[in-house]
Amino acid sequence: MKRLLALPLAVVLGLSLAVPAQASVEHWPRGVFPTLSRNLVAYYDFEHPVKGQPAQEADQGRSGTTINLVNGGAAMRVRDGVSSRNSLQVKQVNPTAKGTDDWKAGLYTPGGQPTLKAFNGAKEATIMGWVKMTGENPSPNPGSSTPGARYGAVGLVGLLSGNSDGHAVRALLELINVDGKLHLVALGRRVDGAASQTFAATEDWQKLLPLNEWVFLAATFDYDNGTMALYRNGEPVDGFYVDKGDPWAVAGEPEPDLASATNPLGIKIGGSFPQNTREGNPCNCRMDDLMFLDRAARPWEVRLQYLWARL
Repeated sequence: MKRLLALPLAVVLGLSLAVPAQASVEHWPRGVFPTLSRNLVAYYDFEHPVKGQPAQEADQGRSGTTINLVNGGAAMRVRDGVSSRNSLQVKQVNPTAKGTDDWKAGLYTPGGQPTLKAFNGAKEATIMGWVKMTGENPSPNPGSSTPGARYGAVGLVGLLSGNSDGHAVRALLELINVDGKLHLVALGRRVDGAASQTFAATEDWQKLLPLNEWVFLAATFDYDNGTMALYRNGEPVDGFYVDKGDPWAVAGEPEPDLASATNPLGIKIGGSFPQNTREGNPCNCRMDDLMFLDRAARPWEVRLQYLWARL
């Protein structure tokens, strides 16, 4: 209740109209703006290790999707949280040698993760959370034969597709090389194995994600309309669609256009391949309050979530 009282009066009045009468403040996850709670499939604040399993993080959303803290275990929880004590540290461990020791998080379930069934045939989705760059990005690529080569992407947060190898996604927040330049992007794939679409921020990624500064990012995906949006600190980010065609094949009948009727194979955080079979696109960064919703958050909700976490 203290969080409600601390909000501006206009926000509280709007909240009273947006939240169902039967809702109870005590049932909302502390770090989540109340109107988002009903669609909160998975939420990780890195304050909830699984009992007896410190290398696992319990889901505070409705799905109960436990994720693994890969390679670093409990040491990946660091005292640098946004709305709580801890955040998650991910990083490249050895920039000079090819291996499987990078710190990353997530889970991978061959055949599909049943707890993520809300995204099976979904019409919309949202990924949001806090990111703080803590080191060199993009990372050196020790698997390349080219001297000085770096990865072409920096992995942030993604929901895997229903036939993913640990890299392919249904919804993704990431830094990706577009026409020779790194951009902050939302990347989505409606149909498993089919083409993806990328919405890339126009502004330089280093201005959007400066070193050692917490930044709130959100990406929304509307599979039916074939649209995506990016937000930074609660405000829309100008950008452009990389594919000018119809990669999601949403034009024409039948309607509505939904994501593939398959359960996602998991979640990836801080790089690809959460099953840890190989390294790919590591991020030297910290993350907190990561949320996966089965609808597209409205612009005003993204703004209020940003303010809510900072109270």
